[in-house]
Amino acid sequence: MRAFEKKYLLASLLLAGVPLQSALAGDRAAARAKVQTLCENCHGVDGIATLPGAANLSGQQKEYLREQLRAFRSGSRQNPQMNVIAKTLTDADIENLSDWYAAFKITVETPK
Repeated sequence: MRAFEKKYLLASLLLAGVPLQSALAGDRAAARAKVQTLCENCHGVDGIATLPGAANLSGQQKEYLREQLRAFRSGSRQNPQMNVIAKTLTDADIENLSDWYAAFKITVETPK
């Protein structure tokens, strides 16, 4: 779903009286299910990598995550594990996963 389509969908749901949290809950539930089956072992459910060499995903920009997953799926970005996993993802899965990991807030402190 393209960004402008998503905006129209959300606007129409709000006009119909559907609370925004309810409209987004399905995406979060779908994302969490995918995370638990595909991502958690390397990247963690919270996006903090659990394996050496795996990327931390928490707090990354949604657009970046989406483009990287698409690149892994198409094969234009190479990683043996990610290419196999990404080939199983639909466009909706990629949107949901990108939303999920981008939603985590990261705090940064200046070293002393």
